[in-house]
Amino acid sequence: MDVLLGYCRFITALNRWVATLVSAFVFIMVAVISYEVVSRYFFNAPTTWAMELATLLFGPYFLLAGPYLLHTAGHVNVDILYRKLPYRWAGFVDCITYSLIVVVTLVFIDQSLPVALNAFKSGETSFTSWNPPIWPVKALIPVAFFLLLLQALAEIILAVQRIQGQKVEV
Repeated sequence: MDVLLGYCRFITALNRWVATLVSAFVFIMVAVISYEVVSRYFFNAPTTWAMELATLLFGPYFLLAGPYLLHTAGHVNVDILYRKLPYRWAGFVDCITYSLIVVVTLVFIDQSLPVALNAFKSGETSFTSWNPPIWPVKALIPVAFFLLLLQALAEIILAVQRIQGQKVEV
């Protein structure tokens, strides 16, 4: 059991670190969009790159922060009934929910990995006037879903602990 809890702690710490790292993207996006607004409206000189860069930063931010958000239960949910469930029953519901997440992540990994590999091999760019490489962003998609898969497996382990009546902090 110590090995499984060690796995849960490691994956959660890894995803916390990744989420903290990509949180810096928000500050970059705000700076880029602010620059675009000032450039466009005060100097009548819009950029060709600012909105595209903000979009390219938002994708990885959204995807890579998701696994840690899963652990903190920060996603939007309707928990009117869930809140009223006994501790063990809530663990059972979580097992079902996280198992569905595992299935979905496996499908997304299966579908996104060939796309990411193709983008990498071809050196895919955006085909806009700025034309930045977008293969790095596409490469992060299966990575993000793999991290989500690992976190969902950790959450299943913790849910099983709850079903058994154990209270485990990670």
